[in-house]
Amino acid sequence: MQHLSEQIMAHAEQLPEGAALAAKGLLHLGSRAGVDQALKRLTERGQLIRAGRGIYMRPVKGRFGVRAPSIDQAIEALAAQRGEVIVPSGAAAANALGLTTQVPIRSVYFTSGRSRTLSIGKQEVELRHAPRWQLALANRPSGQVVRALAWLGPEQAEGALKTLKRKIPGASFSELVAAAPQFPTWLARAVSRVAHS
Repeated sequence: MQHLSEQIMAHAEQLPEGAALAAKGLLHLGSRAGVDQALKRLTERGQLIRAGRGIYMRPVKGRFGVRAPSIDQAIEALAAQRGEVIVPSGAAAANALGLTTQVPIRSVYFTSGRSRTLSIGKQEVELRHAPRWQLALANRPSGQVVRALAWLGPEQAEGALKTLKRKIPGASFSELVAAAPQFPTWLARAVSRVAHS
């Protein structure tokens, strides 16, 4: 079993710090039961961090010691590893765009995958499955606008969009207008009205 642990660590060390490892991605090294046991031992020794079911991460070594990867780094690695779209929630997007002063207490991200909770270091991160239209423009500024407007709702969307039209680059607003057919009717209508005002 020690040999398998060494092979897993050798594989993990070839990846960037904070990169996600999946137990399923290590089956070329041994049986599923053997890989699971080796990952459990590596986690107990502090060589890997268990982020969720079947997901492990290499800790980041800094001048103050070893720590868990940042949430953004972990989410980016997980998205790349799983092939999912993972983006900040509507509340976080609205806050980042200055549409609200409320700061989300929990780290919530929208995903194209299944809903689940991850533990990254001492923080819990909630991944919520979201409709395709909220993920359409992914991590671009126009995608952030879509999620913020969805969070604000139909009553406030048009007013917020008028404010944002002055703030965001013209290319991002054009992307938003081009993607409008994918949105629910209330949002598509708001985008159309603001685009032609």
